[in-house]
Amino acid sequence: MGTEGENVRVVAGRYRLEARIGRGGMGIVWRATDELLGRQVAVKELALDSSLPEEESRQLRERTLREARAVAGLSHPHIIVVHDVVEQDERPYIVMELIDGGSLAERIANHGPVDAREAARIGLDLLAALRRAHDAGVLHRDLKPANVLLEAGTDRVVLTDFGIAQVAGATTLTETGSFVGSPEYTAPERMSGVRAGPESDLWSLGALLCAVLSGESPFHRDSLGGVLHAVVFDEIRPPTQAMPLLPVVRGLLERDPDRRLDAAEAERLLRAFRETGRTPTSSMAPRASTGYTPTRRDVPHTPAAGALQDAPPAGQPGPPAPDRVAALREQPAERPPARSTRSVLLAAALVAAMAGAGVSAAALLMQDGGDGGGGTTPTSSAPRTPGTTGTVGTPGVSDEPSTPTVTRSRAATAPTVPSGYRLAEDERGFSLAVPEGFTREPQGERVFYESPGNAIRIGIKLGDAKEGGPLAVMRRAHERGPSTNPGYRYGRVAETTHDGWNAALWEFTWDGFSATEGPRHTYDLCWEQDGRLYDVWVSAPVGDVSEAKEYFDVAVDTFVRN
Repeated sequence: MGTEGENVRVVAGRYRLEARIGRGGMGIVWRATDELLGRQVAVKELALDSSLPEEESRQLRERTLREARAVAGLSHPHIIVVHDVVEQDERPYIVMELIDGGSLAERIANHGPVDAREAARIGLDLLAALRRAHDAGVLHRDLKPANVLLEAGTDRVVLTDFGIAQVAGATTLTETGSFVGSPEYTAPERMSGVRAGPESDLWSLGALLCAVLSGESPFHRDSLGGVLHAVVFDEIRPPTQAMPLLPVVRGLLERDPDRRLDAAEAERLLRAFRETGRTPTSSMAPRASTGYTPTRRDVPHTPAAGALQDAPPAGQPGPPAPDRVAALREQPAERPPARSTRSVLLAAALVAAMAGAGVSAAALLMQDGGDGGGGTTPTSSAPRTPGTTGTVGTPGVSDEPSTPTVTRSRAATAPTVPSGYRLAEDERGFSLAVPEGFTREPQGERVFYESPGNAIRIGIKLGDAKEGGPLAVMRRAHERGPSTNPGYRYGRVAETTHDGWNAALWEFTWDGFSATEGPRHTYDLCWEQDGRLYDVWVSAPVGDVSEAKEYFDVAVDTFVRN
């Protein structure tokens, strides 16, 4: 808050600036009085770069005023009201309604994260605001908790600071070589310098929902380079607190904008949760191209070790089923692959996108281990497996796998059963969350929980510890993959941990046990705990890989020995 009487002056002959109530990268916000109408208002004094050439400075002022006037044309209860746009001493001022209340960022900082029901309410209000703006051709481009106000007394959600909004048809700041926005909430297609659309604001909403549920953006890192790397390259892991809204968060944080959840579907899912306490699975089909070239749109995620342990559907012949560990040769560790051409091109695009901010994005990425995970490029998003620390990328343009890295482990917590799942307490001494409608099917040492029609299978196997531990077990399984899983390909193994225990993650693609079953993808996590070996995997048709990854994440995260 500013001091009363600080730098009192009158703008445009009617707006008396009385106290500074906020400051940001785009300028200063003042509490002011409209002396003509006798009402309190907020006046945003936009900061301009005095070092710019005169003509460029003039163009920037004109663009700012034009965009501000477009926002003034928006009328919606969850969008800040813009009363006036004026210019004085070649400096733009935006006159807005004065909201009595702090920002969403301040609420999180002072009172901590909110629960899923409140997050859904906030999300619905922001979606309504974004849909109104997008229908008018206005993009926000800086959606984050600091730009969301909560009105005192009513808790009305108000989206503000369209100061860097882009009006359809206008030249964007990105096109002039400058980068605008907050990297932790910025969509990867904007990072790569591609002209953004409404779906970029929806990505920001996904990051915002994670922040209000957990306290910080999932892309928060200790350096700008780390943030950029997290947004563009790292596997995305929504916080545990996002479990009740996981289909929405995962859908919004989809790196390929063509596959990203749209506003209408996100609203439907959030509204269903508000009404029933459960979030249904989205059935939205990919949308038409928006001009951003997806890197792995049609390439399935490399599945996990489940394929070797998978069993054919009832009535179909399968491969021999000897102990998958015994008498198998251990495979030598793979060398890190060369960086792919597309990864290099993306880094170059990042340099262009960040050049106006005086930052070499490529250098930042490199200093933070930004070799793209050994050559990976932005992928169709899949959350990092909860409870594990390895990162296993998917095969991209290059068939070479990325090098997994161990980063951190998750502290053991009581399992949270997400909406749309049930807790299966198995008679073999374990429990885990499985999707509602999945039925139990024991097969020898293995237990399966299968979807209706048996297309997706969750497998569990408990056994004694093996020589060499989980990593050796998974490497031997990978070595034998072609003989146990028809059409085995894209197989890779990553050393990791699970709740502090040694673990390994295996992922691969294969052709299924029959032509009818078709190509499949498998995720498999194996870990050793108290002298026992635990194995959890999910196998699914390649067309259902996104859904299968969610089932796998939830199964691993909620697995508990009874």
